[in-house]
Amino acid sequence: MAVQCTLFEKSESVNWLVPVHQDLSIPVRRRTDADGMRGWSLKEDGWYVQPPLAILEQLVAVRLHLDTCAAEDGPLYVVPGSHTQGVISAQNAAALRAGERACPARAGDVLAMKPLLLHRSSKSSGASRRRVLHFLFGPASMPQGIEWREQEGVCYESCRHNN
Repeated sequence: MAVQCTLFEKSESVNWLVPVHQDLSIPVRRRTDADGMRGWSLKEDGWYVQPPLAILEQLVAVRLHLDTCAAEDGPLYVVPGSHTQGVISAQNAAALRAGERACPARAGDVLAMKPLLLHRSSKSSGASRRRVLHFLFGPASMPQGIEWREQEGVCYESCRHNN
């Protein structure tokens, strides 16, 4: 079910880079004492936690490109196959970047990926706008009373905006 939606937007005035990483935290309704959950953090939109690998392996991210994203627009870069290696340390992630590939896209293109896939993005060098809706899908039920922040399976009424 859809459990999170984030709008990423890069433009001439709003521009950033993201170092190589895996998405290890999930949005949950509340903090609990569930076994295997670590790295609890409270952000302005709610609680996040790093669940066990078995849960991370079930997640799928779908990225819908609202604008064309060429090499100069700060596209996503991925390390193919890295999602099969479990949680990767920062040192090993940096070393694996040698095998990365850029993911340029046209407006309307969709990219599906496992959040455990090593990925990054560079700053945009162009004057264009790059917007991506990033949907996270996860299992309908979670162990030990953990609940998705949006338990009904509907993404936020308006996507969380990240720039």
